[in-house]
Amino acid sequence: MSGDFILTLGGIVYGAALIWTMFVRNKVTEALRVDTLFIPNASERTRPLNLGLGVIVVCYFIYALFRDYILK
Repeated sequence: MSGDFILTLGGIVYGAALIWTMFVRNKVTEALRVDTLFIPNASERTRPLNLGLGVIVVCYFIYALFRDYILK
């Protein structure tokens, strides 16, 4: 396995983890939240940003997986 393939799989896993932070609240998912990095005083109202960003990340890396490995 090449490093690019592992990075692509990692991107899919991280995107799925971002989506998971919308629905599950524990120490691990709170550490993965992206909204807390960019928004001061992040709260439950900013939590849906993780869902949107997670969908974007998963879709991009699935596209990259198909483009680079499956369709070649």
